[in-house]
Amino acid sequence: MSRSAGGTVATRRRARLLRTMDIGIVGAGAAAVCLLDALSQADSPVGRVTVFDPVARPWRGRPYAADVPAARVNAVPREMSIRHGDPDHFARWLRQSGHLVAPDPRTGTPFVARAVYGDYLADSAAAAIALLRERGWQVALERTVVTAAVLADERVVLRTAKGRHHAADYTVLCVGVGRPHDSYALRGRPGFVADPYPLARSLPAIHPEAHVAVLGSGLTAVDTVLGLTAQGHQGPISLVSRHGVLPAVRQRPVDVELRHFTPERLRAWARRGDPVPLARLVDLMRRELADGGHDEPRLAEEIFGLGRQGPVDRLRRQLTEVDDPDLGLRVLQRAVPETGPDVWPLLSPADRTHILTHHYRALMSLCCPMPPSTAVTLLALADAGQLRIRSGLHGVRQRAGGGFTLATAHEDLSCDTLVNAVSPPAHRIPVQARALVASLVAAGAAAAHPHGGLAVERATSRLTVEGRPSTRLHALGDLAAGSLFFTFGIPSLVDRGADITQAMITHAELADRTSPRVLALR
Repeated sequence: MSRSAGGTVATRRRARLLRTMDIGIVGAGAAAVCLLDALSQADSPVGRVTVFDPVARPWRGRPYAADVPAARVNAVPREMSIRHGDPDHFARWLRQSGHLVAPDPRTGTPFVARAVYGDYLADSAAAAIALLRERGWQVALERTVVTAAVLADERVVLRTAKGRHHAADYTVLCVGVGRPHDSYALRGRPGFVADPYPLARSLPAIHPEAHVAVLGSGLTAVDTVLGLTAQGHQGPISLVSRHGVLPAVRQRPVDVELRHFTPERLRAWARRGDPVPLARLVDLMRRELADGGHDEPRLAEEIFGLGRQGPVDRLRRQLTEVDDPDLGLRVLQRAVPETGPDVWPLLSPADRTHILTHHYRALMSLCCPMPPSTAVTLLALADAGQLRIRSGLHGVRQRAGGGFTLATAHEDLSCDTLVNAVSPPAHRIPVQARALVASLVAAGAAAAHPHGGLAVERATSRLTVEGRPSTRLHALGDLAAGSLFFTFGIPSLVDRGADITQAMITHAELADRTSPRVLALR
């Protein structure tokens, strides 16, 4: 071989090595699947992906593990696709895998079991990994916890519970949603179920005639009621929380086109650095509703009138509005998830605090609605006197003879079994990720957000410290909720996963030209 030929081969090999990316993904749940799929579809340099998670059955996460059929997702298939730009991806998988899901009789749309959706996530992860490997990527799943991380030589060095170190060019924190907050320090007490998921494990031990109280009234609490009912529970069930707000009832899906309250408009405002007071956003939503001929006062009453109607009466009314011809609520349900991550950073701290204090529960209830068939079951239980919904919870104590007493604003309520279905802790950092997050904060590579989780950049989900983004660290999912708002739904994970993928590729290409050694596989 001539010197020139050898030089050419060496040059080609060097060029190939320089066009590589080494990515670490912490967590193997739904967020990681969305990220892997986005990466598999992107035009990017090849490289290596290492996913860290100790779970026995990866990719499903806590919400979509194997469980009872009664536990169902609350969204239609078009809203559950993990493929960016392809809303029919999940529906195709359902057909190809032979899953025949009976449609909700009120809307004609299917709501699949959470376990079925978990199978879809697992299959999608396997397909993404296979495609990446076909393109030359190395992909590995390390079944261990990442306990710490530091930035060194422009790379992120991850330390695992097994004592190993892994250096990555980019690291994405996909640590999932935390478990219910033990607000009354009852973990380990007889009769207390600290976490209802999976329902197949937590509920069968409950006596069929026991009075079961469920802390919370959101989707997890509703799943608990459905699980108890499916196993033939005969005793009374009480949903008890501070506010007694149930998820709204999902209306028949209608394709709504946003004309004014669009992500494109809000991203343009962000690029210009425009101040965006809450009043300006309210005016924009009013234009959206007015141009579509929607009933603004009705939507305003749903948001601002929360609590004026009892939970059972509200449930009954919303069931009659499943086929409502007015699309105002559907406009809100599309606008908030699509634009939430873009809107939230544009608001002042005072406006963000105002929304969290006064309107967060209404927005979450309306934008995370339950299937009508679920509402029918709850209403039947309430009308039969088996289900009660109580608000004003302010204390829980264990009785000396067994069971618990719950103090509410109106009465004291006694129960035999207490199921904890409240939201995760306000800081939004799961137990298994606390050591890792603490190490990043201590190293000055991350900063806690006052509304929970870590501070991140709007456009790229990069971790930020005092407004300065890291080019090496990203957060995907609930860990970014304080910065971005409404980050836990699948559509949000898909959009943010695509943003993170593009940010990593763009930076890799830039680094390839300016500091190529950073990206060489080691």
